[in-house]
Amino acid sequence: MEKIKEFIEKLNEIREEAKPAVEARWEEFENLRKNGTEEDLFSELSFCILTANWSAQGGIKAQKIIGNGFAYLSEEELYKKLKEVGHRYPEARAKYIVSNRWIIGKIREIISQDDPREFFVDNIKGLGWKESSHFLRNIAFPNYAILDKHVLRIMKQYGLIDELPKGWTKKRYLEYEERLKKVAELFGEHIGKFDLYLWYMIKRKVEK
Repeated sequence: MEKIKEFIEKLNEIREEAKPAVEARWEEFENLRKNGTEEDLFSELSFCILTANWSAQGGIKAQKIIGNGFAYLSEEELYKKLKEVGHRYPEARAKYIVSNRWIIGKIREIISQDDPREFFVDNIKGLGWKESSHFLRNIAFPNYAILDKHVLRIMKQYGLIDELPKGWTKKRYLEYEERLKKVAELFGEHIGKFDLYLWYMIKRKVEK
């Protein structure tokens, strides 16, 4: 419990400094969910596919260049653009994105479900538990944790987990997520915003 207390204290040190950036980013997420087109939503989904084993910063750069081209560029064109921005796996990611286009026109219907995350895990290539959580958080779903390597290292540092997982099962992901949610509650934010504060604590900036 002492480690958890220390964790909360560290977060409280940056709370006021981080809050304007966190609130502005969350407003962007809400706007995308309310007003984004199916192509806009697919662009965000594609961004989350790109960040797996890469970086949010790289994904943001790629998304700015490609925009809604995720919805219509040929696989070869996508591959070339991803290669240009330095993606580690441009061929595989281009293939995933093109193969996922069947969902355009259905995304709003799917996200209107009570808990759509498992649908994305089961049906969208390139989205596991972490990436599906990332997409849904980025369209203002507040209750999903993005358990990436940076967050997991913090969890280990403060005694929330004993070791870094080598892979995910549904049971393990949900169990670790629940542990982090309890800390978020102590901090006084839902897990979606809490993740943004975590990132600010780690990098002194709020990405997505």
